[in-house]
Amino acid sequence: MSVYKVIRIIGSSPTSWEEATKNAVEEAGKHLHELRIGEVEQLDVRLEDGKVVEYRARVHVSFRYDISQ
Repeated sequence: MSVYKVIRIIGSSPTSWEEATKNAVEEAGKHLHELRIGEVEQLDVRLEDGKVVEYRARVHVSFRYDISQ
């Protein structure tokens, strides 16, 4: 039997939402094992002086939850 946990993470990038999503998932992958699915929940941008300076992606990711311990 497998159990999966879902968490929300946020990634950022100065160039694109795709890069922000990739950054979020890859950083989470350094700390969580067996990532399964990623789902982009929300996209937004950070503005300075009326210009976009950062793209952000809020992502739900699921990973296998080890219940044997």
